[in-house]
Amino acid sequence: MTVAAILAKKGRDIATIDPEATIAEVCDLLAARHIGAVIVVRGEAIAGIISERDIVRALSSAGASVLDHRVSDHMTRAVETATESQTVTEVMERMTARRFRHMPVVRDGRLVGVVSIGDVVKHRIAQAEDEAESMRNYITMV
Repeated sequence: MTVAAILAKKGRDIATIDPEATIAEVCDLLAARHIGAVIVVRGEAIAGIISERDIVRALSSAGASVLDHRVSDHMTRAVETATESQTVTEVMERMTARRFRHMPVVRDGRLVGVVSIGDVVKHRIAQAEDEAESMRNYITMV
């Protein structure tokens, strides 16, 4: 199965924010959308990603005043991306090995979706359940 299959089920809605927005604005967006990360875009280009973890680190080092800081001051700039044709297993392995929970999906350099580790795990569990059901059906048919 591929990343495209995940996006087909969950949709391609993408939360984005400008690098000049404040951390408070990101917090409002995260809370309103019930998500854990936002893709930071400048025009149509991915400039970074900012997650709950980035915000917690910033709060820990700078205190509540960080809410007035710009997103660009605390975002992760080296963003790893996936393509729709990559396998779910490959993306899950990359996310697990590098310890991040959100990965933008690009096609021809353009942002087309975001997958979370939760999306990937949910997909893998569904796949394992389907395989188990197929095996049960095969055994009972024999």
